[in-house]
Amino acid sequence: MGELEAAGVRDENITLLCGIGMHRPSTYEEKVAKLGQAIVDRYRVIDNEPQNPDALVDLGVTPGGVPVSAHRAAVEADLLIATGLVEPHQYAGYSGGRKTLAVGAAGEPLIAHTHGPAFVDHPGTRLGRIEGNPLHEAITEAARRAGLRFIVNVVLDDEKRIVCVKAGEPEAAFEELVAFARSTYEVPIPHQYDVVIGGVGFPKDANLYQASRAPSYLFFAPTCVVRPGGFLIIPARCEEGAGDGVGEKRFLAAMRDAPDVQYILDDARQNGYPPGQQRAFVMARCWRAHGWSSWVASARTW
Repeated sequence: MGELEAAGVRDENITLLCGIGMHRPSTYEEKVAKLGQAIVDRYRVIDNEPQNPDALVDLGVTPGGVPVSAHRAAVEADLLIATGLVEPHQYAGYSGGRKTLAVGAAGEPLIAHTHGPAFVDHPGTRLGRIEGNPLHEAITEAARRAGLRFIVNVVLDDEKRIVCVKAGEPEAAFEELVAFARSTYEVPIPHQYDVVIGGVGFPKDANLYQASRAPSYLFFAPTCVVRPGGFLIIPARCEEGAGDGVGEKRFLAAMRDAPDVQYILDDARQNGYPPGQQRAFVMARCWRAHGWSSWVASARTW
């Protein structure tokens, strides 16, 4: 912010757009916790509105058939800067860079298409993999169309300390960060295990939707960590229950109303699903791969 001020950019010409994707809007208290009181008081801070046509700009369809739309504040900015962190992601390979815009600030059609069964079922859609990953390729093209020209991204260690930072042209800076992140996050898995405990930690332990990332990360690893018939234990507080966002509610409804795991898979592959419900599809894939036909969830608020 200091550099923008020194360059003569006025406060009223700066907008901070929170890339919430299809999740619930962030609260005022969360904005303060994330950005600091001084920043929230000084600048315009808004959330993505993926279902509001007036807040989105239609950017056409990519050669691969992906419909691209993004928040107007991002697309119409004279200078669009994406900030975030680069860490393993079960669909995109690694988070950060292009994903901050092309998912976090995207319209529902873009999120729906890239999180649909054709992408999630693809063998290239894997944790830690960007080469040959169709979702990575799609959101990279979407970010180009939306005008992303500069990123400031970091890699964190297990104590949430910054261990690497890169800034510059989005694709080059992202690739440099992924190369570093691989040395920090990736380890070989010599064999599958009977029992795996996978914690997601704060703040992703706040609801079931986010906490379910743990089993999907274990499943989408290049080698599935849990053997067929093994056990996944995911400790999480889930004080928000399944979650309050549109996507979270769709996930809960799909899990709650399906008669069994196979129904979720068959219905998704035949009829597709709206954003958020892909989480139920992914959980069903995890369950089916381990030979389970039903599930039991136990949640307690401590």
